[in-house]
Amino acid sequence: MSVHFDERSGVVPCYTPWGFWYQTMEEVFIEVTVPGGTTAKDIQCQIDSRRLSLTVRGKDILKGKLFGCTVADEGTWTLEDRKLIHIVLMKSNRDAGNCWPSLLENEYAADAWVQDQMQKKLTLERFQRETPGFDFSGADISGNYGQGGPDFSGLEK
Repeated sequence: MSVHFDERSGVVPCYTPWGFWYQTMEEVFIEVTVPGGTTAKDIQCQIDSRRLSLTVRGKDILKGKLFGCTVADEGTWTLEDRKLIHIVLMKSNRDAGNCWPSLLENEYAADAWVQDQMQKKLTLERFQRETPGFDFSGADISGNYGQGGPDFSGLEK
């Protein structure tokens, strides 16, 4: 069984007042901390291709237009240990591979450093898919794209 790229390389989270979100080339993951004892009946989650709404015990947690397009019928949410909500959004084909700088339009933006790290991670993930014989999970990109291409320190074959 092969280990997925994210399991080897970790994630780049963007922290928010309610938890955090992160992304891969194809998916956006959202983790929301909720009061202990929360049940599925306490949660209303509406996932559309461009909008997301999450209400817990009558209180709006997330509500607005997503930064990018998603496949609405492939979005899911789960409640873990009655205190953590996981939401998974599938980026649409035209948005797959694009780095979202924020979760919602004008809300929950990654700061410049986090956004740079997210972009580097997505670039490494893309290189991993294009050249599966190499392990890019421990590689680092210098960011000097215009000066002869990225530097992959830590690359193993």
